[in-house]
Amino acid sequence: MRLAKFSLGQVVRHRIHPFRGVIFDVDPVFSNSEEWWLAIPAEMRPRKDQPFYHLLAENQDSEYIAYVSEQNLLPDDSGQPLRHPQIGEMFERQSNGGYRRRSGAH
Repeated sequence: MRLAKFSLGQVVRHRIHPFRGVIFDVDPVFSNSEEWWLAIPAEMRPRKDQPFYHLLAENQDSEYIAYVSEQNLLPDDSGQPLRHPQIGEMFERQSNGGYRRRSGAH
């Protein structure tokens, strides 16, 4: 089992698709449904033996929850704030552009 490359509160972006988000949970290996995994085109399907991240994600049009493999994430060092409405429930924005877990947040 590998250690996660990214941490809770870190802002990341998808390597291929145009969205970014803040990490709110990490699974050490794939922990979603087989149906979800098989719905990904075979040529893009990630390995299951890597960390997967739960993101409060957003693209140009909407905000949502995303589940993304480590191989498909890159750090987002833009410093641009995220607009996802649930961020304030879980995180406080830090001066470096990242987010810190609020006390008592789950």
